[in-house]
Amino acid sequence: MPGGQLPNRRAGQAQRPLTSVRVGDLDRAERAVRAQRTYRRHLIRIGIAAACAVALLAGGIALYYSDAFSIERVSVQGVEHLTASEMEQLAGVPAGTTLLRVDADAIRSRLLMDAWVQDVSVNRVFPDTLEIVVTERTITAVVDVSTENASSTQAWAIASDGMWLMPIPAQDSEAGRNTSPKVYEDAASALHIADVPYGVEPKVGSYCGDANVNNALAIVDGMTTDLAGRVTTVKATETESTTLVLDNGVEIVFGAAKDIRDKERVCLEIMEQHPDVVYINVRIVESPTWRAL
Repeated sequence: MPGGQLPNRRAGQAQRPLTSVRVGDLDRAERAVRAQRTYRRHLIRIGIAAACAVALLAGGIALYYSDAFSIERVSVQGVEHLTASEMEQLAGVPAGTTLLRVDADAIRSRLLMDAWVQDVSVNRVFPDTLEIVVTERTITAVVDVSTENASSTQAWAIASDGMWLMPIPAQDSEAGRNTSPKVYEDAASALHIADVPYGVEPKVGSYCGDANVNNALAIVDGMTTDLAGRVTTVKATETESTTLVLDNGVEIVFGAAKDIRDKERVCLEIMEQHPDVVYINVRIVESPTWRAL
């Protein structure tokens, strides 16, 4: 151009104002747009999830109150002294209920009220079975309890934890014929506790409160040698004179259920050294006495 001058704009052409934008402003604007899009996507996802949850809830409620998974069978396992029908009756499963609506905790509580039931689980087995798995108590001893007029005794089954299980009826009686044969089988091999003081009042499902009977149970439960397997009878007239009778007729005045292992050791040593021994007293374990034939 002549004279180095810039060309003049055409006459009448409007000049545009110059503007400036910082790079940071562009980044913030872009981030805001992305955040808004992300927020909308989250809202959509939340809405879908909420709709699914409502649908599932409605479906679950409908299924819960429907007749689906009706209980068609009650399976009872682990019972020997009780019959499956007795357990079903005790469980009291409502007719027409379903696996979804059945109150398993209430059934378990009812079953635990029975003296024979030490523990129990109630399981739903889909599609139609309620499973009851029982852990029974076992007969640890048979206790001769005096009747009210003290003219005779009644045999009572007791568990290792001191729970009175049941009076054992004569096997040839009507009650005996309705009693599980397993009761008589276990009672025949169980420990025999005799000479119990008058006044012991057993009650099915309650724990024994008599100190003499509990002392006898504690002695046998605490024994760790083969001597325990040889005890057939415990005379439980009073705690300090509690006497064990072995399968060979030897009588051992054991006394209170303390120092059990030491008393066992002393008894075994005396019987080994004196094969004809018939009487041993280890009530005071430091000063044992014995008598031989």
